[in-house]
Amino acid sequence: MNQNHTGRTILIILLALFLLAGAFSGGLIAGWLIPSTSEITSITDIPSAITEGTQTASETSEASDLEKLFKPFWESWDIIHNQYVDQPVDDLKLMQGAIRGMIDALGDEHSGYMDPEEFKQANMPLEGSYTGIGAWVDTTGDYLTIVSPMPGSPAEEAGLLPGDEIIAIDGEDVTSTGPSIVLQSVLGPEGTTVVLKIHRPDTSETMEFSIIREKIEIPSIESKMLDENIAYIYLSTFGESTSDDLKQALDELLAQNPTGLILDLRNNTGGYLDTAIEVVSQFIPDGVVMIEKLGTGEEITYDAIPGGIATEIPLVVLVNGGSASASEITAGAIQDRERGVLVGTTTYGKGSVQNWVELDDSQGAVRVTVARWLTPNGRLIHKIGLTPDYVVDITEQDVSDGNDVQLQKAIELLLNGE
Repeated sequence: MNQNHTGRTILIILLALFLLAGAFSGGLIAGWLIPSTSEITSITDIPSAITEGTQTASETSEASDLEKLFKPFWESWDIIHNQYVDQPVDDLKLMQGAIRGMIDALGDEHSGYMDPEEFKQANMPLEGSYTGIGAWVDTTGDYLTIVSPMPGSPAEEAGLLPGDEIIAIDGEDVTSTGPSIVLQSVLGPEGTTVVLKIHRPDTSETMEFSIIREKIEIPSIESKMLDENIAYIYLSTFGESTSDDLKQALDELLAQNPTGLILDLRNNTGGYLDTAIEVVSQFIPDGVVMIEKLGTGEEITYDAIPGGIATEIPLVVLVNGGSASASEITAGAIQDRERGVLVGTTTYGKGSVQNWVELDDSQGAVRVTVARWLTPNGRLIHKIGLTPDYVVDITEQDVSDGNDVQLQKAIELLLNGE
């Protein structure tokens, strides 16, 4: 029973951290906040308050309700430890499974739990490099789904496309395996080969790809001057250094007096909310750039940060089905405020705000949806996406020919002064 008691103590602490998670608001996709350790005693102190007789009437009632609520759980815990055929059971896995099940019960595809290894793997891209196939993925659905391959990556060279669902790895079916677990099998040592079997919903095709893993370097910004005296900036993610990198790129490009600017957000799956506001503020001088709607119905308005250095230059933004979250915040604000036009295809439609809370003692992290965001005009893009002002599809033939018709359309618009 001592082992059971230890397991209960660990679980109570982590449950306390989860309950605290709802009190914090923060980043998109990969943003996370660490709650103060002084705050996690509010639940675990209840038993001692009861034994010491210092509790108020309301605290006594809350403790009684909590004990009653969790009674079936602890009965099940004891049954597993006393009757399950294969002993001893792994208390850590039971605890992690309990947290995972609790969050799954919310029925929200973007809320979830990651164990320590999953959390490490999920955040490696924002750290600047990792080893794998080079693709942004969605782990919130039934299958591990490609959101977009990274430019020049093994995934792109192999021919993976946005929307591809991974259904087998190295010949082993993974359709019944959680996407976060599947992701760990896709990642691996540099130079090794992974064989992915995918289902492509758009065409109902099933196909296999043999891909050699590489070390993937993820520059936040790529910038250059095009032949037509048009400045071009590609954002790959909204990470910690993106704002500073963008300012530096804009300074260098604007010094060359370009006639227009193309901001490429294609296949940019997002990042930090604060970074998105900082990025869009470089192009919009003032006023509303995003509205955050909380579960209470309260709305929080985000205004542009004064001092943007590219608020007047003609602007075209490139987007596609791999543009998500922070990218959609940026593109949606530019479109609504009529600061520029969007060219490409409908964006991903990730319009909710998640808060990552890293659990104490490196026990993983909890991701909880805390709000939904709207464009400045009050448009909800969740599961809808943004429709570009100029819809331009890229065909497989365009890809094989290296013909970027979306970029060409953006250049055409700027040269024609539209």
